[in-house]
Amino acid sequence: MRAVPMKIESHLMTEKRRSLRGVWVVILVLLLAAAGAAVFFLAPSDAQQRPAGRRGIDPTRPTPVVAAAARNGDVNIYLSGLGTVTPLKTVTVRSRVDGELIRVLFKEGQGVKEGDLLAEIDPRPYQAQLVQFEGQMARDQALLANARIDLERYRTLYAQDSIAKQQVDTQEALVRQYEGTVKLDQGQIDNARLQLTYSRITAPISGRLGLRLVDPGNIVRSGDTNGLVVITQLQPVTAIFTIPQDNLPSVMQRLRSAEKLPVEAYDREQKKKLASGTLASVDNQIDPATGTIKLRAQFPNEDASLFPNQFVNVRMLLDTRRGATLVPNAAVVRGGQGTFVYVIKEDRTVELRKVSVGMAEGDNVSIESGLAPGERVVVEGSDRLRDGAKVEIPDRAAGAAPGKSGKAPGKGEGKRRRKEGA
Repeated sequence: MRAVPMKIESHLMTEKRRSLRGVWVVILVLLLAAAGAAVFFLAPSDAQQRPAGRRGIDPTRPTPVVAAAARNGDVNIYLSGLGTVTPLKTVTVRSRVDGELIRVLFKEGQGVKEGDLLAEIDPRPYQAQLVQFEGQMARDQALLANARIDLERYRTLYAQDSIAKQQVDTQEALVRQYEGTVKLDQGQIDNARLQLTYSRITAPISGRLGLRLVDPGNIVRSGDTNGLVVITQLQPVTAIFTIPQDNLPSVMQRLRSAEKLPVEAYDREQKKKLASGTLASVDNQIDPATGTIKLRAQFPNEDASLFPNQFVNVRMLLDTRRGATLVPNAAVVRGGQGTFVYVIKEDRTVELRKVSVGMAEGDNVSIESGLAPGERVVVEGSDRLRDGAKVEIPDRAAGAAPGKSGKAPGKGEGKRRRKEGA
């Protein structure tokens, strides 16, 4: 009977030993974890031993940057807008008389000058009319001459009291009638000559011809809407573009002073300059739907770089600000703190300074306030900086001209400079 309690007691002892062993294992794991955490947080990290820029920034080591000095300079103030090239003159050449088109003397796309012969209408019907009217005039002139002779004879007889006054008056009226007939004949002759002239179709303006709309052999009429060909003036040519209505007062002020505002036309991507010209005129009303106003710029277009209905980006020089403080665009940082730059002080530390940015032109931007000419600002490497951080400026970057950006020094150059400094 005592064997059973002994087995139970032995089983309980075994379970107790297993429980104690598990507790010790847990305690050992916790101790190891605590030791690892202490080593991780207290021992020097790899990030402090590695160069800045890989996984962190070493606060004790200067950060290599590229710097440029703020300088005094002129900055241009431009107004930009999307424009459409519009010719000064576009004429559809039509026939002013009816008849058969017997000759076409132009080639499609060629340039012509005002007065050049383009086509001919069959002139024979108008030549026949001219001969007919000239014959009628010769007959009526003969009748007029005879009537004038009779009038002189009647006046002599009336002076001798040989005929009545009524007969003289009737002859005078007949002379005036023939004079009117001769004038009518002269008008018909002039009209016939004009129609004969219209049978030779000439260019009304100088420009570039389009595609031919009528082939020789067709009967053309003065009422045809299509015409023979279209001439477009390309030299000079204009571009119509829009600007916001808020900029209109400054533009009108410049126009009232009789100044020529320079205008430039660029391609769709604003990379290639197509032409240079001047502002020609301003529209007389603002578009209420868009709040913009139309302006017309004129370009000589001597190289035919602008083509009618071409879309261009127009940039107009409104004014030039003299003596502005200029820095490279890359020096200006925009973030949650606003617009600021990193200014390099004498002790090679940087100061985060808020600035007010003005107009930008090319690679430079003007600073309205917050920066003085001559102060050096960080152009490259500002993403690795904070206020008060130390910086290292390579010689080639320190001597670079304002607006130019260098390249951060490599590892080999950094080691060499540290050895020299040591």
